Amino acid sequence: MKILSMDTSNQSLSVALWEDGHVLAESILNIKKNHSLTLMPEIDRLLQSVGWVPKDLTRIVTSVGPGSYTGIRIAVTTAKTLAYALNIELVGVSTLEVLACNVLSIHGLAIPMIDARRNNVYVGVFNTDGINVLQPMEDRHISVEQFLNELAKWGNEQLYFLGDSFRFKEEILAHFPHAEIMEDEYQNIPHAAILAKLGAEKTPSDVHNFLPNYLKRVEAEEKWLEKNGQKGTFEDENYVEKI
Repeated sequence: MKILSMDTSNQSLSVALWEDGHVLAESILNIKKNHSLTLMPEIDRLLQSVGWVPKDLTRIVTSVGPGSYTGIRIAVTTAKTLAYALNIELVGVSTLEVLACNVLSIHGLAIPMIDARRNNVYVGVFNTDGINVLQPMEDRHISVEQFLNELAKWGNEQLYFLGDSFRFKEEILAHFPHAEIMEDEYQNIPHAAILAKLGAEKTPSDVHNFLPNYLKRVEAEEKWLEKNGQKGTFEDENYVEKI
């Protein structure tokens, strides 16, 4: 299986090529650039570096969020377009799961956080045994304080916070003084090589129905719903037709 994987869910951009369990090439750009301008050139560069052409690919894997709305859309749109044009498989993976696998070797709970502003986070909880990762709590958008209060039921576990968790270090340590907050930048960004490995083991999705997982509406949509008295669920897209 020849996989192209990509992540543009946050500031960093990562692209990798994977074949039958081996990473052939990976690129990470962790600077503020327009991902819409840099993603395709980086994909082309990596393909050329290993002597592949697009028709050699058999699967596309992309992170589907949560994270930056614009960033997520860039990778998802690119992945869908390539999968459709090449008539190959498409797989989506949670950005939080990719982050959790940065500390796969630990024994305890890996808790990746992505800053959602206004003291809210996108967060997941992953149980690792040094080999496998299991997810006892689904990805969520939640206030930092509420999440830390709910996390108390796992207070006896060794907790490892990563991603943007360093931004909430004071609050985390106030609740869990013995928690470890990963401050190595390499551990706190998604890696496309890990994304490819995860995507190789997941079931492909239908290209036409493939969607990002924002977990939360954009602020403009929330304000419109509030103004117009709409109370539909996040999954209810009928409000779009009314705008």
